[in-house]
Amino acid sequence: MPNINIADKRGRDAVVKAESVRIEDPVRYLGPRGNASYTRRILKSTIDHDHDALSKEADSPEALAVALTESDPDIDVERFGQFLFHTSRVWIGSDDEPVFSIKQLEEIRNPLGEITETRDRERVEPNVDGDIPLSWTGTLIPRREAIRRYVFASKLQIVHVNGLTYDFLHGMAKELDKAKSLLLLGAGKSGKDPLVFRRGSVPYRGFLEGRTRGDSYVLLLHLSNMELKLPVDPDATPVDAS
Repeated sequence: MPNINIADKRGRDAVVKAESVRIEDPVRYLGPRGNASYTRRILKSTIDHDHDALSKEADSPEALAVALTESDPDIDVERFGQFLFHTSRVWIGSDDEPVFSIKQLEEIRNPLGEITETRDRERVEPNVDGDIPLSWTGTLIPRREAIRRYVFASKLQIVHVNGLTYDFLHGMAKELDKAKSLLLLGAGKSGKDPLVFRRGSVPYRGFLEGRTRGDSYVLLLHLSNMELKLPVDPDATPVDAS
């Protein structure tokens, strides 16, 4: 669980925890013998058995088709279907060899989905657990309006770590619940920077939602990196407002 340094309306700050919100699935999958099922990573194929590798060995597509039906060169009965453990993702080049130095680019698109700019990917440093707490910007967005304006990619639950932070977070949740709104959270000295949880990860806008029931509370940090906007019709006739 990552640490979150957050400030309230009065400028008081505290370091608390953020954890993933998981909903338990009431459905359980059982095997033929009644045992609980589980997920395994299985080796499906290898590079030396893909279409490009097999095409190099065959003289023509017709010869490859004959080989596939007669001797199954695309299947390695000794390795295919093995369980995989402790795997890591690697980048490979056009020669199917591991690449140790890559250059990542990011594409900027307009509301129509067209690429307007291609630039080097920025690897921004994390800013949610630094010396500067996440600011209480004071910008409140009603819940009904927020769900129609933003695409929420994920959410985290803000939880207390001791009795003092319980009172601190309960007060924030109570105020937001009364306002029936989401609070825009910002990072940096100005409070306008997006939230970055890990180095090079996607920056998000943070929207804090609070709910209370007696002494119980819940604080949800909704994360969004996309705002819903109507595309501009280039063929539309401009309206004279004079």
